[in-house]
Amino acid sequence: MNSSTQDVSVGANVSTAPRVSVLVPCYNTASFVAETLDSLWKQTYTDFEVVLVNDGSPDTDELERILEPVRDRIVYIVQENRGLSGARNTGLHSARGEYVALLDSDDYWHPRYLEVLVQELDSKPDLDVVFPDAMIFGDAMEAGRSMMQLTPFEGDVTFERLLTQECFVFVGVLARKSIIMEAGLFDERFRSSEDFELWLRILRAGRRIGYTREVLAYYRRRGDSLSANLDRMFMHHMMVWDKIAATMDLSCSESQLLDSLRERTRARQQLSRGRAAFFLGDFAEARTRLREANETLNSRKLSVVTTLLAMSPRTLLTAYRLRDRFLFRSNTKS
Repeated sequence: MNSSTQDVSVGANVSTAPRVSVLVPCYNTASFVAETLDSLWKQTYTDFEVVLVNDGSPDTDELERILEPVRDRIVYIVQENRGLSGARNTGLHSARGEYVALLDSDDYWHPRYLEVLVQELDSKPDLDVVFPDAMIFGDAMEAGRSMMQLTPFEGDVTFERLLTQECFVFVGVLARKSIIMEAGLFDERFRSSEDFELWLRILRAGRRIGYTREVLAYYRRRGDSLSANLDRMFMHHMMVWDKIAATMDLSCSESQLLDSLRERTRARQQLSRGRAAFFLGDFAEARTRLREANETLNSRKLSVVTTLLAMSPRTLLTAYRLRDRFLFRSNTKS
């Protein structure tokens, strides 16, 4: 089977188009997907279809065993692995709804998610995308707090504010399908930050993204491979900055802002790599990376850390473990 080949089974009612298409990409999440789908069957708003895309998942046998009782309620598509962007794009091409909702297969929704967000788009014709607050759960340090508690912001979501991350857009949006199609769908070159890049394109096109502060989604964070995930995220942020520079007509001030973002992203990537080297016991590499990061970040905390690394690295490692990862949190501030 080549990458464009798909196996599609349609179990949902196809006689009339639903108002909403819920897109659920699946990759190695068979142990979570039942909870995800159960949250859909509990929705108070019921005019929707579920388009579930198996993105070449290695746990397909287990996934299909779990899906068997609900196969008559979903559109099920199997394809070779193309990443989240490719899986969502496949779902978008198959979606019949006027609105599309994005739901990752290890997350779940409050029963009123669709009711509230559909009402938002219905009542505000100038609004194109809307997202709720989301409660974080799982084995990450942030579990039990919502995304808007961790990253509070007021006012509109704008291109510049999202670019500088003064605000954010939670991936679990409800959007007008036509707007995403018009923007060019997800860029499949991105295996991370693919949603961030799409929201920037949508905002740059003059479209409007809104939000509600009501917690209507539950977002799973897993603590495994944190350093590797951070490094990949920073790499893809650099790809986003490069694409913006190459494809958008930026003003002088916007170009300067982009240069600053590139520099800061490189510094945060060095910080992440320094942290990884520290835990591998490569203290010299850790010092080098952290010093380079701090040339941009200018953090007193990092200055202290690099000094301690030179004086007594193993003592610092012990202190770090005892202090619950305080010193090297990726969001180090001066």
